[in-house]
Amino acid sequence: MKMSTENVIMVINKPHFRVKLHSNFLEVDLKEGLRKELEDVLEAKPILRDNLGYLFQHAIHLDVPLKDIESATVDKKGKTKITLPHRKDIIIPLKATESKKLVAKLNELIPVEKAKEVEKMLQSEKTKAEYDSKKGWAESVAEREREIPR
Repeated sequence: MKMSTENVIMVINKPHFRVKLHSNFLEVDLKEGLRKELEDVLEAKPILRDNLGYLFQHAIHLDVPLKDIESATVDKKGKTKITLPHRKDIIIPLKATESKKLVAKLNELIPVEKAKEVEKMLQSEKTKAEYDSKKGWAESVAEREREIPR
């Protein structure tokens, strides 16, 4: 789910994977191998990602919008744990110092993205309500015009 290559806030390179924190999503990409190829296919095809992503979540990690993250913590071993509703948690094997930096930044950005999502939903509901009220008015005018004999 390549949402944007802009707004990269943090990059952590490891021998087998790369973690990129963007302003609105977390990207964990493998660097090589069969799982990398599968990840590339799933990320390139949104319909596959939506339908098969849940099945492959144990083998690969797909990019995650920050608004969807329930929590980000550092576990007892110093690894980053990303908790997602309705999906398997993502465990990122980083050094404790890297995990702390990543989790601190995630915990700063996640509430901002959640607030944007709530605002977007409220705006959508408001727009729908305005549309429905105008639709009602237009229908009543049309009905009155039909009732008036010419």
